[in-house]
Amino acid sequence: LVAFGLLNAYILLWEGDILFYYGLFGMLLYPFRKVAASWLILLGLFCISVGMMKNVWWYQQTRETRANYLSAIAAEKEKKKLTAKQEEAKSAWENIMKSQKPDTAATKKNVETLRSGYGTIFSHFIPINSGNETWGTYHGIWDMLSMMFIGMGLFGLGFFSNKLSTGTYAMCLLVGYGLGIPIGYIFFKGGFVETLDFARYVDAYSSPHWLLYHGRRVLLCLGHVSLVLLIYRSRLVPWLMKGLANVGQMAFTNYLMQSIICTLFFFGYGLGNYNKLSFHQLYYVVGAVWIFQLIFSAIWLKYFQF
Repeated sequence: LVAFGLLNAYILLWEGDILFYYGLFGMLLYPFRKVAASWLILLGLFCISVGMMKNVWWYQQTRETRANYLSAIAAEKEKKKLTAKQEEAKSAWENIMKSQKPDTAATKKNVETLRSGYGTIFSHFIPINSGNETWGTYHGIWDMLSMMFIGMGLFGLGFFSNKLSTGTYAMCLLVGYGLGIPIGYIFFKGGFVETLDFARYVDAYSSPHWLLYHGRRVLLCLGHVSLVLLIYRSRLVPWLMKGLANVGQMAFTNYLMQSIICTLFFFGYGLGNYNKLSFHQLYYVVGAVWIFQLIFSAIWLKYFQF
């Protein structure tokens, strides 16, 4: 899986590869394969708490940088000569604010690069993917392990195997969506909309909205899975369930296929549609890929077992 992740990132040139991390962290999960389901869920919650503490630590560092900057600005207004530490604090916050603003020149260069040939795009993605994998391994480990442990625990309880009662799935649907959607709204509005003015956000909040991320994600996942299983049990749309089952049985193939389809559709060595579609038109691409893979998976599995 790690090897296929490297293939996906460096040969197929997909910047958002996830296989590398799944393979890497899967090695850590292997010794836990026989642990009781309840302990696996507790381990997942522990990983969530570690991830939240890291977020709090980072945010408090950011608030400290902001406070030091404001102190330096106040000293400047009083016509005082800034110390080397104050100059450093001022520069540190200005760099943070600079990173929050769109860089028109960098965006233009990025668009030109991704409309170029394979060699240019390959060279462009080497430092990006290397940086992503390094950052993701160090910072993303708690995030991914948390969901993997919880998933293993739920699998052990028979949650994903349609073994629980209809009432249990209905309750998980109500709790998952009933709490997850409002939390998701608060997370989006506070964590994204308000941070458009990052300085004001840091001044206003002592803790970041991003702490809601993990709870929202677990709850919504429970809601999504419960909904799919309830629809499956209802036998209302067996053709759709069969189609999704086919896609799921070929999940690995379909994942890599999406990298191939989308890079050929958007990048310059293919059809070159990068940054040419409006936002709503991207959904047409998504829909077309879904329909193609539903049909392709059904045809493939008619003739082959895998």
